[in-house]
Amino acid sequence: MELCKDASVKMNDGHRIPVVGFGTYAPDTVPKSKCEEAVKVAIEVGYRHIDGAYFYENEEEVGRAIQEKIADGTVKREDIFYTGKLWSTFNAPEMVQSALKKSLKSLQFDYIDLYIIHTPLSLKPGDDLCPVDENGKLIFDNVDLCATWEAMEACKDAGLVKSIGVSNFNRRQLEMILNKPGLKYKPVCNQVECHPYLNQRKLLEFCKSKNIVLVAFSALGSHREERWVDQSTPLLLEDPVLNALAKKYSRSPALVALRYQLQRGVVVLAKSFTRKRIEDNFKVFDFQLTEEDMKAIDSLNQNLRYDLCQQFLDHPECPSICQTK
Repeated sequence: MELCKDASVKMNDGHRIPVVGFGTYAPDTVPKSKCEEAVKVAIEVGYRHIDGAYFYENEEEVGRAIQEKIADGTVKREDIFYTGKLWSTFNAPEMVQSALKKSLKSLQFDYIDLYIIHTPLSLKPGDDLCPVDENGKLIFDNVDLCATWEAMEACKDAGLVKSIGVSNFNRRQLEMILNKPGLKYKPVCNQVECHPYLNQRKLLEFCKSKNIVLVAFSALGSHREERWVDQSTPLLLEDPVLNALAKKYSRSPALVALRYQLQRGVVVLAKSFTRKRIEDNFKVFDFQLTEEDMKAIDSLNQNLRYDLCQQFLDHPECPSICQTK
């Protein structure tokens, strides 16, 4: 597969998404100013796809970084592909557009390139992003995701977003949207945890059959934040197969893991807060894995989820519409 640093794929609505994106989630221990600086570095390096979310609570800093690189002539607004996400406390259809406008204001944007439903679960509306009861259990809201999707379609019709999609959806949840009576726009993408230990083969095949782009987060394993990640899980980038291939190509294990996704037709997100790693992760276009290499990485799959939030969606206590089994 021939790919260059400007490579993008056409989505089902005609818009294009760059195949490598820069993730902006940061643990609470990372100063927001560091995220702002990292976005500026990423744009200088060549990233044009910036992945953010209201839930990350740093859209103001991300927006400021983008605006600064526009102001200094590095890029124009139309050069940047920004992904935003509708957080789960705003899934009620009457709240969707106001939530989007909050993000637009923080980012200083007139429109968002791609807006996606962050998770298929809905939480109690309010100022608390993760509302819990007196026992520490999340408080859910009963929302019809098809109605949420109709509100997303209205945002597209209003010109506030160019493309709309979903995140953390399984096949059944995707089919619910695709089979919705009166569907106006199909989801253009499904952003999910995806890496060699969780290659999402069946979901990828389904998405391809419906012309839906699969976008991989946690493509390098995880950031190991304790509240979201089981600390007993193995470190992906220490895997012997990835390290052997890294040695073969004189590349890092991270680059091998990223290149693997690109050759599968998956859009991949990379995240770092250091200039060297931001630069290194973008050097994914100048080598190619063989078919044998790809099969070796495929064999690493063990359906291992690092993301505890996604594991929660599998739990019996989660509302039935969110269950991924």
